[in-house]
Amino acid sequence: MASRLEKLCIEKGMKMTEQRRVIAKVISDAQDHPDVEEVYRRAVTVDPKIGIATVYRTVKMFEEAGIVEKHDFGDGRARYEESQDRHHDHLIDVKTGRIIEFVNREIEKLQEKVARELGYKLIDHRLELYAVPIDEEKK
Repeated sequence: MASRLEKLCIEKGMKMTEQRRVIAKVISDAQDHPDVEEVYRRAVTVDPKIGIATVYRTVKMFEEAGIVEKHDFGDGRARYEESQDRHHDHLIDVKTGRIIEFVNREIEKLQEKVARELGYKLIDHRLELYAVPIDEEKK
């Protein structure tokens, strides 16, 4: 069965090779925000013939087509996730690297209010919060 990402590729008219299908499935199935090297590690367990260069090219192609989003969470690695219909923000645990997706209506309203007060209409944004667990902070 085709992954959601593969279906988006087909809708955009991309030629879907078997290796692109594997890479699309790896990204679609990810519960985290893998970097290209992690996408590669997962993809070769499905198809050992996939090369790292193929993964880099494919992820870049997906990004340029707007079907995956690239993030920089301050750890020096570009991380990727499937583009989603619903907006969300990220909280990054700087101790563990864990990334938590969240939606907060108050934050969304405040951002729109700030833009309006400055004479703008907000059309998009990204919010990344960098944090440590409260119990760790006391140590």
